[in-house]
Amino acid sequence: MKLTPTPGQTVGPFFGYALPFAGGEDLVDRTHPDAVRLHGTVYDGDGVPVPDAIVELWQPDQRGVIPQEPGSLHRDGYTFTGWGRAAVDATGHYSFTTMEPGSTGDGVAPYFLLTVFARGLMDRLFTRAYLPEAAAAVDQDRLLSSVSEERRGTLLATRDADGGLRFDIHLQGELETVFLTYPNTPQFTGPQG
Repeated sequence: MKLTPTPGQTVGPFFGYALPFAGGEDLVDRTHPDAVRLHGTVYDGDGVPVPDAIVELWQPDQRGVIPQEPGSLHRDGYTFTGWGRAAVDATGHYSFTTMEPGSTGDGVAPYFLLTVFARGLMDRLFTRAYLPEAAAAVDQDRLLSSVSEERRGTLLATRDADGGLRFDIHLQGELETVFLTYPNTPQFTGPQG
């Protein structure tokens, strides 16, 4: 029997009630001595906040080690798994409590890997949020230096007065965030355990 392909389906809106889980945005407790807030707003092509997106965060620890710990969905309060998921609020805002990542090797500036799910997307989107200090070392990071200078700023978080990090995500338009593709990536991403 010959099977014919079916058309792709947009992401959502099911994720608003099916994917968020209690504590998903807290990679570390707010009382952790190195806790930092990474937050921002997801915008559509018209610059309007998207009220029903999900943002996932993947990151190494402060030493640049990529955690291989199970249990991302069942936080135990002390094991850093390097993964979190946050639903945006009604104004498109997301927030994570985490630690600043370390570099994973020579020529790699520290960054957070973010995955965005939102209505109207045929697949999830990948981007990176580099620490603001990466701007000074742009020539040393292969990916960041490969992005044109006028678009590079869309990959740089900004530092809040309280030391937190702000990273807005623009899905389209003049300020569109640079999105990445990864060859041989399965069509679903998620934690194990």
